[in-house]
Amino acid sequence: MKRLVAFYDRGIEIAASHIPESAALFLLRLALAGVFWRSGQTKVVEGTFLRINPSQYDLFASEFSGLPLDPVFAVPLTTYAEHIFPFLLLFGLATRFSAGALLVMTLVIQIFVFPDAWWPEHSLWVAMAAILIVRGGGLFSLDALAARMRAQ
Repeated sequence: MKRLVAFYDRGIEIAASHIPESAALFLLRLALAGVFWRSGQTKVVEGTFLRINPSQYDLFASEFSGLPLDPVFAVPLTTYAEHIFPFLLLFGLATRFSAGALLVMTLVIQIFVFPDAWWPEHSLWVAMAAILIVRGGGLFSLDALAARMRAQ
């Protein structure tokens, strides 16, 4: 039994070390970024670089009318946020800030747009963002590179 416990403890030690944790944080950044990037892509004209589809203004005025912002402000704000923050997350740049911004977006969506979507979607997004806020981007991030450069 002692061998089994020691084997388990060694496995936990390896899994919790910097490289496996950083790989997991990279996958987490990728997953959260993917959710919001794909959403942002639905708001732009296909084949353009961030040209907002005019139909989004009508969609926000009717379907997302619970938002406390006028669609004139809400559409560009969400479109650009759903592109900028996932991009930053992908590279691990300003990871905690970007995850925090996506957490706020998730809470706004939960409260004002889709209040019935807490389980399973929004709860997962909140959990992913919270982990990234607490742990940061890991070794495989530009944040880690910048920290190493500052330390020198």
